[in-house]
This record gives sequence, C-alpha cells and structure tokens, in this order.
Amino acid sequence: MRNLKIANNVLGMIDTNCYIIYREKGTEDRPGACVIVDPADNASFVINRCRQMYLKPEAILLTHGHFDHILAAADLRRTFHVPVMAGEKEQPLLSNPQWNLTPTCGEEQTLEADRWLRDGETIELLGVKWKVFFTPGHTEGSVCYYAAEENLLISGDTLFCESVGRTDLPTGSMAKLMDSVIGTLFALPDETEVYPGHGEDTTIGYEKKHNMVAYYAR
Repeated sequence: MRNLKIANNVLGMIDTNCYIIYREKGTEDRPGACVIVDPADNASFVINRCRQMYLKPEAILLTHGHFDHILAAADLRRTFHVPVMAGEKEQPLLSNPQWNLTPTCGEEQTLEADRWLRDGETIELLGVKWKVFFTPGHTEGSVCYYAAEENLLISGDTLFCESVGRTDLPTGSMAKLMDSVIGTLFALPDETEVYPGHGEDTTIGYEKKHNMVAYYAR
C-alpha cells in the first residue's frame, strides 16, 4: 500500500513536472514533511504550494541539471534551508551554463549541490529508503530515485511514457540511454509506478511493452 502522496505541478516553458512528495499534509502549527523533486523555474509557486499544504521540505532532489529542472532550486534552498541533492557526475553540467542551457532563459546560471550522490547509494527521506540509480544518456549525470517499498520511481528525463529523453544536448548519448533504460530501469518490478520529468506517469510493465526502446530489448 502506498504511504507517500505525490502532488505534481507542471511548470515552466516546457511543462516540467515538479513533484512535491509527502505523507500527510500538516497544520499551521505542525507542518508535515515533504521532498521537492526538480523544482523547475517558479520558486514562488512552489513555496506557496508548500505553505498552502502546510508542508516543510526536507530536501530538494534533482534528476539532472537542465535549466527547466533547476532554476528555482537556489531560491527554494534559501527559503527552506534544505540541501539540494544531485548525482555526482552531473557536477560538470550544473557548473557550465552552456551545458545546462540556462542562457535559454536569458541569464547564465550555475548550481552547486549540497550533497553529491553516488550510484547505488541509499538515502532516507520521509521515512522511506530511496536508492539512487545512475542513468546516463539524457545527460551524463542523470539519476533516478527508486523507493522499493513504495513501488515508486522518479525517472526524470531518462524514461517517459512511451518515450525517452532526447540525447542531442551536451553530454547526451543514445547508446548510454538505452543501456540505462533496458539494463537498469526495465529490471525493476513491472508494477513500479514511474513519475517522469515531463508528461504522464506510467509503469515499468507498460513501458516494457510499449516504449520505443522496448523493441531493442527483445
């Protein structure tokens, strides 16, 4: 039975899924805990949403470092005094505006994570253990977050419903992306619910049958 709840907020110029994950809404006197995933570009919206739900973030998780996923991270960190976490191999992209594509929004920006995560590392948030999978391809340092006890995967732009992330941007690789999806994500249980960086949620079982890369796994 799922203990965690997920509020999806579609934000920014290319409709990025910013997830607020929590157990229960709190009260004004006793806010509940939450985790923000890929905060997109609208810090004020996310701040107000957390306050409306009486939630206090424990951390900000990044699946990768592209502008449409990270622009609000620094403001949210300052507001809530919580760490930003990202895959350790994404450090070069986050520190390079030409690679993280922030000039697309008119201003070059960089971001330094407070905690760099390793492949296979387990972190505990909201009383749940999350395993960090390195899934290079969309970017070299892309990661997914898997909570086995919740049958839940946050896939970023590695895996979409019936599709995968683009690989023609800096540090991208279609060969690596296919290895990540087929070798790592498709090894998870079929009932795993997948929450991607864009578009609708799906399951591993559905993607193994209908995703464009599934044909290469046969």
